[in-house]
Amino acid sequence: MTKPVNPQKLDGHASSGHDVPKISLRNLSVTYPSGDGTPVKVVQDVSLDVSPGQFVSIVGPSGCGKSTLLRVLSGLLEPASGTALVDGNPVTHAKDRVGFMFQRDTLLPWASAEENILVGAELARIPPQYIAERVKSLIGFLRLAGFEKNLPHQLSGGMRQRVALGRLLAYEPEIFLMDEPFGALDSQTKSAMGRELLRIWTEHRRSVLFVTHDIEEAVTLSDRVVVLSARPGRVKLDVNVDFERPRDPKVLRKDIRFIEMVDRIWSALDLQPI
Repeated sequence: MTKPVNPQKLDGHASSGHDVPKISLRNLSVTYPSGDGTPVKVVQDVSLDVSPGQFVSIVGPSGCGKSTLLRVLSGLLEPASGTALVDGNPVTHAKDRVGFMFQRDTLLPWASAEENILVGAELARIPPQYIAERVKSLIGFLRLAGFEKNLPHQLSGGMRQRVALGRLLAYEPEIFLMDEPFGALDSQTKSAMGRELLRIWTEHRRSVLFVTHDIEEAVTLSDRVVVLSARPGRVKLDVNVDFERPRDPKVLRKDIRFIEMVDRIWSALDLQPI
């Protein structure tokens, strides 16, 4: 586990000494077969760098390849052309440093909250004598004390997502790939989970690639927001979000600069029929 960083340095940029991006996509193109077997290009010539510790959100129309990029970086999908690198090395050599969180929490329904978090610790090959302590620490950190023995169906949506975050943290990846992790939650819970994620990111400072359809969520959380075009997805806009951290979402969303940035991103979206 990396040491906490000084919050005053949470500017989203690589610190001195980091010459190689944590994540690098170079001229990446991805195709899927259609119903008749004809290849359909989903992503075309996407190039994108994410610095160590940077929080980057990806937005764009449905079907533009946002989730596809995460699948390539996780090693679940081979690109048609181009390269995907982690620390300058092919993704196939770095899959153990990448953690994936989906929109659905994918918790084991027969396992308690602490047992679900335990799965992440076991996958991380933490020495057995330290696993119990690690899980207990995460239960406290995620404010799940008193609910650690509950099964997923006994937890609220927000608690289930905190358990899923706990499993991700227990795995100790260097990169968080997050595919609309709060998309299924109501707006109040979604906002609370956004604050929770920022708290965790501030403490552990992992590189994050965050897919969302919510423009305000993207601007609130991120150091940068990358807009993809309609399919085939290309990088259409890359916006630096320079609001100071820590951020209070309620205050931030009243800032005229925030409103203008959200409008700029909305204007860049190509919301044509798929």
